[in-house]
Amino acid sequence: MANERIFPDYIELDAVNSMSKGCMVEHLGIEFTEIGADYLVATMPVDHRTKQPMGLLHGGASVALAETMGSVGATLTIDLNKQYPVGLEINTNHIKSATEGLVTGTAKPIHLGRGTQVWSIEIHNEDKKLVAISRITIAILDRK
Repeated sequence: MANERIFPDYIELDAVNSMSKGCMVEHLGIEFTEIGADYLVATMPVDHRTKQPMGLLHGGASVALAETMGSVGATLTIDLNKQYPVGLEINTNHIKSATEGLVTGTAKPIHLGRGTQVWSIEIHNEDKKLVAISRITIAILDRK
């Protein structure tokens, strides 16, 4: 799947980011910054919205970033008039803490099937060190 174009050419970052208005994604400050041929990149601030009481990036915030990225990736690969994506399972390994700045996620598909998709999301800090790695399985359901 590497380097094979999976997203339509007409998809624009502004349109992707506008899907997040008025929901948790906007509240957490998640912003998509790049759409590649076969990957998505998004950032999230490490601040009062995303830290736990000890001042570290909350693991749930990392999972929210990963879930958002996998779900948006799936959304951009299907015809929303005929189908819609829903998360089935997500797994995240927290590798390193982050206390400030931005974390950046990169989402890439592992499997793009008719009924399921699997995405891998790596989250790095500003020093390019791996903070977390996630894998999400998404069901692709037919509209009735």
